[in-house]
Amino acid sequence: MFRRTFWFTAGAAAGVWATSKVNRKLKQLTPESLAAQAANKALETGHRLKDFALDVRAGMVQREAELGEALGLDAPADPAAAQGRELPEPRRRTALGPTPSSHFTLPTRSYNRNEDH
Repeated sequence: MFRRTFWFTAGAAAGVWATSKVNRKLKQLTPESLAAQAANKALETGHRLKDFALDVRAGMVQREAELGEALGLDAPADPAAAQGRELPEPRRRTALGPTPSSHFTLPTRSYNRNEDH
């Protein structure tokens, strides 16, 4: 008698447990729940991308500062040293004088392609 009661109770408990698991899974698969999960994942991904972009920007600023320091771009300009580094004045073109007249003359009569056929 106890043996039958034990197995009956064990079966009922297993049935209740399985039913609750199935109901939870079905609630997760409703369209509203799936939409909410997708929205949460999208927000999480957006935050991760924003954090990544901020990290990249901070790295760029740091690297630019390192390069500027290494190349001496941030050093104050010394007028005496800057004279040797100035760009030369642009070259001036010499005047060519009057342009020779063109020997090309426009045709007096227009060409009609339909006349050839």
